[in-house]
Amino acid sequence: MSIADSLAGFEEIARLVLAAGRSLRGYVVTAFGCPYEGAILEERVLSMARAYADMGVAEVSFGDTTGMANPRMVSEKMGRLAAHFHNSRGLGLANAYAAYQAGVRIFDSSVGGCPTAVGAMGNVATEDLVNMLEEMAIDTGVDFAKLLEVTALIEEVLATQPASFTCRQGRPVWGPSTI
Repeated sequence: MSIADSLAGFEEIARLVLAAGRSLRGYVVTAFGCPYEGAILEERVLSMARAYADMGVAEVSFGDTTGMANPRMVSEKMGRLAAHFHNSRGLGLANAYAAYQAGVRIFDSSVGGCPTAVGAMGNVATEDLVNMLEEMAIDTGVDFAKLLEVTALIEEVLATQPASFTCRQGRPVWGPSTI
């Protein structure tokens, strides 16, 4: 469906959700680039964000669901918004950090990583994102031990190995300093 049709349908959903006293997040899923349309103009992305705001949406997430973003694009386009990155070219965490530096504090991620778009490596793994932020002394409020328990359960139930680098390699073990 067209973007206009999608927003019209979402407007009705927003009306119902907000009437029920709940908050809502809107997504611009290919905010950085689209394999079908190419580069996405910033004005188009901002227009969609304004449309969501006009509907009363509390948060807007700019997504890189096809893995086409790079850290410079992220730094230039983000702001005080939610972010959603895939790790298609190994830049998901770098893009999340660039978004963090630009002021973003809300991130989508997927426990164990989760492939969704054709050709994409899947969402940034929650364990990798939390590990990176905490290694930089940024408090995430996440209980990392419980996060790893959930990841292990998902791995067992789905009989797959998580895409998370942290689950495969573990967290660094910091011994006493010799300097």
